[in-house]
Amino acid sequence: MPYYRQVGAIPHKRHTQFRKPDGTLYAEELMGVEGFSADSALLYHEHLPTAIVHSEPFDGPQWTRQSNYPLKPRHFVTHKLDAPGSDAITGRQHLLANADCRISYASADTPSPLYRNAIGDECVYVESGTARFESVLGALDIGPGDYVVIPTSTTYRIVPTGPEPLRTLSTEATGHIGPPKRYLSARGQFLESAPYCERDLRGPTEPFTATGEDVEVLVQHRSSDHNGGVGWTKFTYAQHPFDVVGWDGNLYSYAFNIADFEPITGRVHQPPTVHQTFEGPNFVICSFVPRKVDYHP
Repeated sequence: MPYYRQVGAIPHKRHTQFRKPDGTLYAEELMGVEGFSADSALLYHEHLPTAIVHSEPFDGPQWTRQSNYPLKPRHFVTHKLDAPGSDAITGRQHLLANADCRISYASADTPSPLYRNAIGDECVYVESGTARFESVLGALDIGPGDYVVIPTSTTYRIVPTGPEPLRTLSTEATGHIGPPKRYLSARGQFLESAPYCERDLRGPTEPFTATGEDVEVLVQHRSSDHNGGVGWTKFTYAQHPFDVVGWDGNLYSYAFNIADFEPITGRVHQPPTVHQTFEGPNFVICSFVPRKVDYHP
């Protein structure tokens, strides 16, 4: 993320003693990407976040790639894939995939399990319905038109909250997803020419906590022995991972509503790149929003 956020209670200095009211220490966790050379967040847990009591294989969503030869135009009527009783994670149905990303559709009316994608970032677009996005870094209320960008290895779940199904289109990357570099200054601030800015992004404002013992978390990870190089493992944690009392840093999930995207128009037709919303490794996400049409005579 291009800017710093602080949520909940944290000590004055990093990597120093931070004690609970009873005098015992909070457990510090550094969550980062690209080793210690890129964005990170420093979390303070009530319990040890490494206390895994059991690990076992899990049969995640199954998919196979079909040949793209010969080339054939396709129309995806996604609502025909709606499946009552599904959730937004294990109910994902893959539509398109290559070596760089996977795109899937889900129609959810039940809470998802706790989940972590250890392969890359995710961008979840909400077509319709409402939900509570709950994560180790806090919670967000999401609804129609929201993009939710989720950093890799974030533990989260999605809980539908409305009477209608939550319909989502998810992009799973093999790397990181974020604002296009051309929208940002050298220090990460949105430029005046960008079609959206920091004010349009919604991040967590307070910790989100939950309690429990022997809590299961599904982890999607690389595995050369499994379907498409992707494997799933079910971890059982001694304590609920949502026990963070505070954190700070530049790595967190955030939401951006497409209604806040300022369309770029011109006298003649503009190239698709002016509609770019996010970028990932070898792909972009564009939003073709309502705009004034070309007005050359």
